[in-house]
Amino acid sequence: MTVKEVLRAHTATHENASAKTRGEDGHAASVAPAATVAAGRAAQELGIRRAEFELAVHLGLIAVLGASGGGRPRVPEDEIARLREQPGFPDALVERVRTVGTAQGAALLDIAPARFTRLARAGCVSPVTFYLNRYRAVVWLYLADELAAFAAREPELLAGRTPPGMRTMLESGADWRARNWRSQRIDRLLDRTTDPWARSAVQASALDPVQLAEVVDDPYERAYLVRVRPEPVFGRPGSMAAREAMAELVLADDPDEILWRRVNLTLELDSAREDRPAPRPGDDGGAPATPPPRTGARPRAVRPAPAADPAAPLAPPACAGAPRPAAGGRTARRGLLARLGWCGRGAG
Repeated sequence: MTVKEVLRAHTATHENASAKTRGEDGHAASVAPAATVAAGRAAQELGIRRAEFELAVHLGLIAVLGASGGGRPRVPEDEIARLREQPGFPDALVERVRTVGTAQGAALLDIAPARFTRLARAGCVSPVTFYLNRYRAVVWLYLADELAAFAAREPELLAGRTPPGMRTMLESGADWRARNWRSQRIDRLLDRTTDPWARSAVQASALDPVQLAEVVDDPYERAYLVRVRPEPVFGRPGSMAAREAMAELVLADDPDEILWRRVNLTLELDSAREDRPAPRPGDDGGAPATPPPRTGARPRAVRPAPAADPAAPLAPPACAGAPRPAAGGRTARRGLLARLGWCGRGAG
């Protein structure tokens, strides 16, 4: 799972706590760096499986530190101690990262698997990860905690007739699972960084090269977005088929979703360009390939909206899994269409 940005933030925090302290004479008094352990050792000490550990890091439940020289991240021993002191350890931590597939999820909600699939396709519940089965088909997995919360919040959707709007949407072939997975993945990456170029790179990761070139016409800026783009640190797909599936799933594939990603990227780029220019060939000490951690308020951007018009007949029901349109989103769309080169495409 992708955690590079949280690594930078936590690296800065721990460096501030354990950095060299200087006296009046300007000489540094070294303080021993925080003791850390490898990810596998940390998973063993926490009593959880490696897959559970990686998901916990992805969800922000476990803090990790970047290793010097770009090596594999490590876990501070005081972070392990903190987790071990939490009530209900380790069962509580295991439960927070417990995932279920369609059959198990349906059993958890006490509904038929077919109804669970319809709820997922309609965007009422969102997958947190996936794997490929032996037929190379994507199998979505859901957090058990989120399913339980959905059942408590929307009990009327678990029994009785499917609401007319949802039924119409499903009959049209809509499937929001990949889209909701992308939305949550992007939101988690954005929450881990305040650097405007890194945030722009997160938004750009959902666009294919053609779409990206239409929004970012400067080739040096596009190259810089690739350099600072967060990459998976844990949970990298092992097989070629899994890597190909991941590369396909991370890209927005609906005209309306693509438009909102372009809007968000444009707004993030405005903040990034105000902060610092992208490095150019021959720049002396230009902008670093890996941006430093930043503090303060994050640049504001329009949050992704699932539909151009929330009142449209194909809009998803008011479910927890479906992202909501941002306030003022339609105004932002009208004002940015020319910059996005979207006029005449019939999107939205």
